[in-house]
Amino acid sequence: MPRLKLTLPEGSDFETQLNVRVTDLNYGNHLANQALLGMLHEARVRFLAYLNYTELGNATTPGIILADVEIQFRHEAFLADQLNIALRVDQLNRVGFDLYYRVSNVTDQTEIALAKTSIVFFDYHTTHKRASMPASFEQAINAIRETNEKIRKQQP
Repeated sequence: MPRLKLTLPEGSDFETQLNVRVTDLNYGNHLANQALLGMLHEARVRFLAYLNYTELGNATTPGIILADVEIQFRHEAFLADQLNIALRVDQLNRVGFDLYYRVSNVTDQTEIALAKTSIVFFDYHTTHKRASMPASFEQAINAIRETNEKIRKQQP
C-alpha cells in the first residue's frame, strides 16, 4: 500500500505551541489522530488572528472553509508534551491557498507530524459560496515574510 508523502515548503510564516492534554490521548496512551486535527485547527485560528482575520470573516471580508486535509504521522506524542506547530502558506490562488504544518516536540525537536490543509475563501454572510481571496490577505502574508527575512538577516 503506498504511503502518503508530504513535502513541505521551506520556512514558516507563523509558529505556536500547544500542550498535549489528557483529553488528547487515545487508547494507546498517545496523541490521538482527531486530537491532532483539532490542534491544527487551533494553530490555524491563531495564525488567522495574527493576520487580523477570522475563519468566519465579516460583511466585507470572506472567511475560510477547509476543503481537504492530509496528515502524515511521524512519531508519538504523549501527555504534557509541548508541541511546536509551524505553519507555511503556499499555492496562493484566486480563491484559496494550501496551508502546511510541521508539528514537532519542543523538548527534543522530534517531528511528530506533517500536514497540509487546502483552504478556500468562503462568504458566510451573503452568498454562502466560495469567494475571491482578498488582496489584503496576500499583502499580510508578504508583510510577514518580509519581516521574517529581516529578522533572519540580523541573526548571526
